[in-house]
Amino acid sequence: MVGLGTQDSLGQAHDFFEDYDITFEMLWDESFITWQEIGISSQPSAVMLQADGTPITGWIGPFPEGEVLQLAAEYAP
Repeated sequence: MVGLGTQDSLGQAHDFFEDYDITFEMLWDESFITWQEIGISSQPSAVMLQADGTPITGWIGPFPEGEVLQLAAEYAP
């Protein structure tokens, strides 16, 4: 799991992670290029990728934990 921040400011992103005790890796891209490249158009969104970077599926809004776990097991190397 990797978070990809692009909105607000880097400081606000750090505050968000601290406020919600988020422990996964956070990347920052103020240019929005990464969002464009992976097809994210709004927050919250999630994209599940294979190990080689090929997209499996994506969600706009909350993503279903059961479906994520099922796909992770299906695509595990």
